[in-house]
Amino acid sequence: MQIRLAADLQPDSIVDGEGIRTVIWTQGCPHKCLGCHNPQTHDVNGGVLVDIKEVYEIIDSLEGQDGITFSGGDPFVQPEACQMIASYAKKKGYNIWTYTGYTYEQILALAKKNTKYMDFLKEIDVLIDGKFEISNKSYDCVFRGSTNQRIIDVQKSLAKNKVVTVSKYDKTDIYNPRKRPKGVYI
Repeated sequence: MQIRLAADLQPDSIVDGEGIRTVIWTQGCPHKCLGCHNPQTHDVNGGVLVDIKEVYEIIDSLEGQDGITFSGGDPFVQPEACQMIASYAKKKGYNIWTYTGYTYEQILALAKKNTKYMDFLKEIDVLIDGKFEISNKSYDCVFRGSTNQRIIDVQKSLAKNKVVTVSKYDKTDIYNPRKRPKGVYI
C-alpha cells in the first residue's frame, strides 16, 4: 500500500494539535478553500508516492512526540492508507489528530457508501472538521483557522452518536491575551 504525501513527515510541531506532534502531510484535496495555507497540496496527482512501510519506519524512529497529526491536503482523500498508518501509530502509543475540510456529518455519510472512511474515523482521537472559511478566519482560534471549524472528540462522538467537541477549545477569545481577563494565564 502506498500513500501520496505532499512533504516529508514533520516532527516537533506544536501548532498542529496538542503537545509535540509529527505531521503527516497528505496530498490531494477537493475543497480548494479560498485562502488555504497549503494550496500546493490540492492536486491529487502531485506530491510523492511513498510505501506506508517507509512511514512506519519513520514512526518507529520518532522520539519525544506525543502524537501524529494528519493534515494536507485532506487525509480523507486517502482513507485506507491513512487508517493503516493511524492504526500503526496508535499501537505505538501515539494519539491521532486529523484535519479535514469535510464535516463530521459528511464523513459519516461517506462511510455509509464506503467503510474505509469509517475505518479511518475510528482510529482518530481528535478531528478538526470543516472547510477553512476566509470570512470566518480568526487568529484567536486554537488549532484551527476559522471559527466554523470544530475540534471534535471522535471517540466520544461515535459512542454518543452525536458530535462532542473538545470543550476546552470551544472558546476563541481566551487564547488572545488582549481579550483575556486580567490574572488569567494560559
